[in-house]
Amino acid sequence: MPTIVFISPKGGAGKTTSALVLATQLAKKTDVTVIDADPNHPIASWASGGNKPERMTIVSDADENTIADRIEDAASTAPIVIVDLEGTASKIVVMAVAMADFVIIPTQGSELDATEAGKALNVIKQHEKAMRRVNADYKLPFKVLLTRTNAAIRARTLTHIQNSLTSAGIPLFAAEMNEREAFKAIFSFRKPLELLDRSSVSNVDKAIANAEAFALEVINEIKKI
Repeated sequence: MPTIVFISPKGGAGKTTSALVLATQLAKKTDVTVIDADPNHPIASWASGGNKPERMTIVSDADENTIADRIEDAASTAPIVIVDLEGTASKIVVMAVAMADFVIIPTQGSELDATEAGKALNVIKQHEKAMRRVNADYKLPFKVLLTRTNAAIRARTLTHIQNSLTSAGIPLFAAEMNEREAFKAIFSFRKPLELLDRSSVSNVDKAIANAEAFALEVINEIKKI
C-alpha cells in the first residue's frame, strides 16, 4: 500500500493544502488515510467541519515517537496513506521519509523557497545513502510540486527556478498548485473543493481541474512503484 509523504522545511509552502487536496481527490475513488502529523493539526481541524469524504480517514495522534507505527498501521489497511508533516526539518520528518514510497516536496517559486526545498532533498539523499548499504540500487521516488503559481502570468524568477531544478535532474510535477481563492476557502469553510459555494468563492471549477490534474499525475507515479 503506497505511502505518500509531503515534506517542506519551510512553512507556508502549500504543503498542507496540497496534501488535503490530493487526499480529497483520491477519496472519490478509494479509501485514503491521512496522517496529520503537523502539531497544529490543520487537516483534523478541517475535518471537524463535518464534510470529510466518507472514504477518508484521519489520524492525528502521530509524533516522532509514534509516526512509524501510525504509518505502518495505516498502510496495512488503507490502499493509500498520505502523511502531512510539520514545516521543519526534524526527526519526525526523517522517520516519515524512511517509511515513504513516494515523497512530494511543495515549494513556491522564489529563491528562498527553492533553497529550503534543497533541505528536503538532502533528507531524501541521506535516506538513500543509508539504504544503499543493504541495496546498492535503492532510490526513493520523489517530485517537486510548484505551488501558489500564477495561472495567467509566468514570472521570470519561477521560470529560472524551474529550469535550474530541471537542469539538476530534479523531477518536477507538470501540474502546479495555482494561487486560487478556492484552495484557501477549503479551510475557511471546512469543505472539499466540490462542496464550495460557487456564488461566494471564485474559480472553483478551475481549482477542481487543477486538483484533478495533480491527483492524476500522482496516481501515475504510484503506478510506477
